[in-house]
Amino acid sequence: MKVSVDRSACYGSAECAHRAPSVFAFEDGYGVVRPGRTRAADDPQVREGDPQVWDDDPQVCEAVREAAERCPSQAIVVSE
Repeated sequence: MKVSVDRSACYGSAECAHRAPSVFAFEDGYGVVRPGRTRAADDPQVREGDPQVWDDDPQVCEAVREAAERCPSQAIVVSE
């Protein structure tokens, strides 16, 4: 699954970081996606806001989907 947060839409409820802390973090007042397993945080090709690839266990994927559904600003984008 690919996951990203639209920072222009996010208003900082931290709902994502609460529901799926292994995937989302709360930084500078906004939700962000932690680097996925296929991309390293220090990779110069990764830019802020790029979708991160997460192929984790079903529980993590379900938590990400729930976070996206319950995000009050609908800032989380998930694609398979």
